[in-house]
Amino acid sequence: MAFSVDEQVLRASKEIIVKFIETGRVSPTAFPEAFKSIYQAISETVREGQMPAEVSPEETPQKAAKKKKG
Repeated sequence: MAFSVDEQVLRASKEIIVKFIETGRVSPTAFPEAFKSIYQAISETVREGQMPAEVSPEETPQKAAKKKKG
């Protein structure tokens, strides 16, 4: 079963926050703010790493831009 990127980000965030709570790095009262920060960091990192759909994995963004220019 394939999961969407949002589901994967949510699962990773959950795993990290649970570990932080278990190890005492985050208290349950700090959960909302910590979870939001972790989720945003993972989401931004994943989205920055995604290439546009029309670019093949072997093709760099620079090569794709040159292709579009002509």
